[in-house]
Amino acid sequence: MKSNPTPADISALFNNDDLEIVWDKATSIVRRMSPAFDFTLVESVYRDVMALFRGEYPGYGPIKTLYHDLPHTLEVFMCGVRLMHGVHVSGDPLQDDEITLVMLAIMMHDVGYAQRKGEERGTGAQYTQTHVGRGIEFMRQYLTERKLSPDIADALTGMIMGTEHNRPFARIDFSDERSRMLARIVATADITGQMADRIYLEKLLFLYLEFREAHFGSYQSTYDLLCQTHRFYEMTREKLDTALGGIYKKLEFHFKDTMGVNCNYYLLAIEKNMAYLTKVVARDQAELSTMLKRNGVVEKSLKLA
Repeated sequence: MKSNPTPADISALFNNDDLEIVWDKATSIVRRMSPAFDFTLVESVYRDVMALFRGEYPGYGPIKTLYHDLPHTLEVFMCGVRLMHGVHVSGDPLQDDEITLVMLAIMMHDVGYAQRKGEERGTGAQYTQTHVGRGIEFMRQYLTERKLSPDIADALTGMIMGTEHNRPFARIDFSDERSRMLARIVATADITGQMADRIYLEKLLFLYLEFREAHFGSYQSTYDLLCQTHRFYEMTREKLDTALGGIYKKLEFHFKDTMGVNCNYYLLAIEKNMAYLTKVVARDQAELSTMLKRNGVVEKSLKLA
């Protein structure tokens, strides 16, 4: 257990671009819950999903969406593993099969943006409003080909559906309250993982381009989307606290157990992003490039626009 984490320790929490480092971090956390956990299935799916994003999966080109990219899935994956651990050490232990389901659901929650080879029109963002259903279809076919139990596909279906932001979570049919709780972990990780990203505000410029390609929403510009993000966060925070049961608070148990501090670093990172967003939208649209400097996102988005 660590105490007094350094700024580098905290920064490393949100540095999840390297596939192998992410896998090592995730497995280390899972072993804190279940020392003898069998990673065979989870690692196999992890490798296949990473191959799908890179365009190395048979029959598919690379996933080209710039917001819903591989780093997004890795951020959500790490948040979900940490949240599972937080739930576990809070006094609600997870069984191995439940840990497996949560990890599989997160890994496959955005595979619906993938395009078959020969059908690679656009970036895949045109599937914005249908990617969840497409992802479930891909997941079911994938599990069938691997001859895995249909029960796994049935459980994953509800969990992936819970990441569809426009779908009322309360209307999703779960077999029992335990299944609903696992789906809450997945949906909460999807929200908090992406909004805590250190380049979340920059990547909103990519999200605007995805929405424009999908003819989704009524945003007039990237600046307009940024201006409306505070309202989105208010609505999202209400969803986290109500429909998703406030389960994000369990992240604090994870950081207490692993770093020795009573702090929810995900919530803190989101609040910092929102505070900086206030400063960004208070300036003129022409000043975006001086306010959002990380990773060259502004320059790249302007070229693509």
